[in-house]
Amino acid sequence: MISGEGSFSVEATPYTYSGNVLLFLSPYQHFWWQEGSEAAGELLQFHGDFYCIEYHKKEVACNGFLFNALFLQPFFNVTDATWREIKSLFKSILGELNEKNRFSEAVLRSYLQLVLALSSKEKSTVITEAPVVAEHSLVTDFQELIEEHFIEQRDLAFYANALHLTPDAFSKKLKKLLGKTPTKLLQERLVLEAKKQLHLTYKSIKEVAFDLNFDDEFYFSRFFKKNVGLSPKHFRESVGISVVAEKSM
Repeated sequence: MISGEGSFSVEATPYTYSGNVLLFLSPYQHFWWQEGSEAAGELLQFHGDFYCIEYHKKEVACNGFLFNALFLQPFFNVTDATWREIKSLFKSILGELNEKNRFSEAVLRSYLQLVLALSSKEKSTVITEAPVVAEHSLVTDFQELIEEHFIEQRDLAFYANALHLTPDAFSKKLKKLLGKTPTKLLQERLVLEAKKQLHLTYKSIKEVAFDLNFDDEFYFSRFFKKNVGLSPKHFRESVGISVVAEKSM
């Protein structure tokens, strides 16, 4: 939760904000405050084993919408009423953390799910009221192409040709709409899938590299470390393997 005005960067993409905003980040996303920003806020962190956004995605629709939403901004403004409601839930979470009884885990999980559900509801309203970007055919068409081809096709020209544009024109149009180039979005989608497989499966790093169409695990490891800041092995050790991996076996 951030209140104020200023600017920050997420994965080297700059954003400006004003008012009451909610910002959602996943583990090891790169975040920087810009100098001169004036803000006050509160931070809520939770581990994937406490509440897995992938396992509960049908309940609160947050994975790919609040978190890991490559084609949407990672933050959005909220109404005063929603701000007060979520701020109250933060206060309740803090109180429950201090109390610590045998029911606390269930209560905390319920509070967290409510925070995520309210946030998804608010963000869906914000997107509906901003149809120029949300419904832009170039964005939606590229998003569909990425989901279908990102593993086997990493050449910008392939996507530009499919959208009947030159690579240069395609890059400029998408950069203007989303603040990111197509190449950047392709890299982010690949990193997202790599993180998903490292966290949600028991696959070896070699198997993950093969599934993502890398020539070998060493090239995959270099790509992953360049984009995430640590190796696949250290990322997996840090976030752990989710309980979802056991459920899918």
